[in-house]
Parts: sequence; C-alpha cells; structure tokens
Amino acid sequence: MALTNRPRTVSGYGTAAGTGTLAVLILVAVCGSPWYVGWAATHTDPDGAGGWFLRLLAWPAWRFGMGDSGERISGGDLRAVLLVLLAAGLLYLMPAAQAARVPGSLSQFCTGWAAYVLAAGLAALLAAFLGTDASLLVSFQTAGTGATYGFFAGWIVGTASLGGRA
Repeated sequence: MALTNRPRTVSGYGTAAGTGTLAVLILVAVCGSPWYVGWAATHTDPDGAGGWFLRLLAWPAWRFGMGDSGERISGGDLRAVLLVLLAAGLLYLMPAAQAARVPGSLSQFCTGWAAYVLAAGLAALLAAFLGTDASLLVSFQTAGTGATYGFFAGWIVGTASLGGRA
C-alpha cells in the first residue's frame, strides 16, 4: 500500500460526530450560561459586528431553575436542551463525510456546520411551538432566528468536526 493511500483515521481520536457533539455541548454550556448572557448584554456593542456576534452566541440562553417563576423548565431551557439533542442526533445521522465521493476535511466541515444550522432552526421551532404562547407565526419567526444563529455559530461545530475521524 502506498504511503498516500493510508486511511486518515487515528485511533486516539474520536469520530467527527463525537467531536462535533462535544463542541455543541461546550458552546451551549458556556455561551448560553446566565453569566455569559449577562456579560454579552452589558459589555458588547450591539451596533458593531463583533458585539452582534458575541450577543448572537448567547442565543441558546438557559437558566435551569434560576428563575423566580417556579417553572421547572422554561422555553429557553427547552431550546438549549433540544439544540444539544438535535445537533448530536443530526451529526450522527448526516454521514456525508463517509459517503462523499471525495471524503475529506471539507466534507466533514460542511456536515458539522449544516447539522448545527438545521438543529438550531428545529430546536427554535419546536421550543416555540411547545411553549406557553405557541402560535405558528411565532414558531416560524423563532426558527428563522435559530437558523441565523446556527449559520453564524455553526462554523465552530464544523471546525470541531475536523478533529475526529470520519
């Protein structure tokens, strides 16, 4: 076997779906945390591109029992949970990196990014539709916001997917 035909897998690394899922967990846990959300709201400029992006990263905001209303899980909490679950599921279900005619880094990157865009849009749609003030219009509007978040933050998950084997 020629040196250039060696498989790219390295036994010490996880799969592309696994590393992408880890990135999703870290992204939602850190950027969705109440501390980051508060920091982004007070220390960033909403009129600048950098501030807008840092505020957008706070979109999957979760509180998990930190509210005064006595609710167990709020709409934001449901959105964050659904985002992690859907992203993990889609990363494992979208085997483009394995089925591509030319397997490689670009395929893994695009698969991770696309999975996160779709997961964010679906999580927003489902969380809004299952929420207390559910309406079809609000669900569609929040799905657009979720897809926007997924598009601008999904490159992080796509890049993390490069760290694993196909």
